[in-house]
Amino acid sequence: MSEYSAWFECINGCPQRFSLFEIIYRCPTCGDLLDVQHDIEALRRRSPAAWMKLFDERYRRNDFPYGSGVWGKKEWVVPFIANENIVSTYEGGTNLLWAERYGKMLGVEDLWVKQCGNSHTGSFKDLGMTVLVSVVKQMIAEGQNIAAIACASTGDTSAALANYCAAAGIPAVVLLPRNKVSPAQLVQPIANGALVVSLDTDFDGCMALVQEITKEKTVYLANSMNSLRLEGQKTVAIELVQQFDWEVPDWVVIPGGNLGNVSALGKGFLMMKELGLIQKLPRIAVAQAANANPLYLSYLDNFRTFKPVQAKKTLASAIQIGNPVSYKRAIKVLQQFDGVVEQATEAELADEAALADRTGMFNCPHTGVALAVFRKLVESKIIRSNQRVVVISTAHGLKFSEQKTAYHLGQIPGIQPRYANHPLELPPDARKVVDAIRRFADKVRLMEA
Repeated sequence: MSEYSAWFECINGCPQRFSLFEIIYRCPTCGDLLDVQHDIEALRRRSPAAWMKLFDERYRRNDFPYGSGVWGKKEWVVPFIANENIVSTYEGGTNLLWAERYGKMLGVEDLWVKQCGNSHTGSFKDLGMTVLVSVVKQMIAEGQNIAAIACASTGDTSAALANYCAAAGIPAVVLLPRNKVSPAQLVQPIANGALVVSLDTDFDGCMALVQEITKEKTVYLANSMNSLRLEGQKTVAIELVQQFDWEVPDWVVIPGGNLGNVSALGKGFLMMKELGLIQKLPRIAVAQAANANPLYLSYLDNFRTFKPVQAKKTLASAIQIGNPVSYKRAIKVLQQFDGVVEQATEAELADEAALADRTGMFNCPHTGVALAVFRKLVESKIIRSNQRVVVISTAHGLKFSEQKTAYHLGQIPGIQPRYANHPLELPPDARKVVDAIRRFADKVRLMEA
């Protein structure tokens, strides 16, 4: 048995504790969400320097499962799970990209993009799903009757769930809003053998339904209201600090939809500070699409109220969520981190993703939201030019290739693309091609000037 322990506990402080192997998602006393809590005093018996040394020694090594960016921090995640029940695809360990050219355009040279989409299924959702599916695999191994794991999704969660369930040999069920998921996202759970149910509703409708079907305890809930997911996702905060040789950036900008990832990010930083690995906290900026912006509207009211909205269609489909389940968690984090919330319109997110692509990135639309918000915060002098900023990129741009193509061909309704780059059709004439190259080079030089 591990010398460290963890358990579920109500986010409102109700006194009960529950095993991580118990099928429970809400506090039976107040009905609110649960969080995973750790025995911090036991973790403190190892010094901050010793934790940093251990995590550095394991990072991206081949000693299963510790080379994983999540399971390299196993003692801080689910310390007592048996290694033979861990389902891992070597998730995490994603690159921290110095966005030098793009940052200079906006006057912030110390700008970095954490490429969480460079993961097995192409999104940060792998980080949480490895934890959840591993716990379920151990529960099944110990005799619990779990027939399947289910989730509601706008694409990336379903891909991660289907993939990890396929690796574990556990049936996966995904509920998707019909015609609101990119083809690349739709094909992932299909290819991995999940039961894919396409529903004539939006994500919030899928979320309501999955909560109904998982009242039957043989179907386990995989959405981020299940805080096992957040335990994996919090390692993003730990990993990016580790990549800076354990120095904390001044700002982290993150897209926000269901708001579990915001909560997880804060949890990772707070745990490092509590255990003495870091001495300060960054400021956090949550970036929302203007078409799905309940947290932004609450922020304008200083979080005195929070009202769900009817999310409108947005290019950033994964955050097209009007009734996020983790809003209380997210507000708490923002208050602890002197956080801000800003929004981006459809034109702003599409253009900013395209502009950043021209500097060597290949952004998903959700990263476009974060980059557009980063620009607004720089222009309003909230983020200063001498500060270190990390933007969290949540998914790989290849999942949205149809959308990116439509942008450059001017085929997205309501958007006049500022950075469209049309293919140039020419006859097979070397002189005409050379002339085109010269004109193109002159245009690039003007842009750089």
